[in-house]
Amino acid sequence: MGSLYRLGLAFIFIGLIFGCSTPKVIETTKLSDRDLSCESLKDEFKQAEQAKKDAEDVKGITGTNTAAAIFFPIGIIATYSNANEAIAAADTRMTRLADLMDKKNCK
Repeated sequence: MGSLYRLGLAFIFIGLIFGCSTPKVIETTKLSDRDLSCESLKDEFKQAEQAKKDAEDVKGITGTNTAAAIFFPIGIIATYSNANEAIAAADTRMTRLADLMDKKNCK
């Protein structure tokens, strides 16, 4: 029974580690940004908005976050830190794209 118990704990621990969501931190600047058409700039802006939303969704009270906070508090701290980084990167990207759309007189 002892080895089965340990195996179960190992699976729970691994699940908590991999269960912590880490949103993708997007690139704030791409080399091709200046060459994009207005339509492509708008698409990139929408992608940045979605990346920000995905990062914001990771934060907050969810079942995964609650379990992680109880059993693996370092993991939840890392998740929140990564989410904040992803949100900041998305904000920077959206600002850059908005500036480029203004310069190109995109509507």
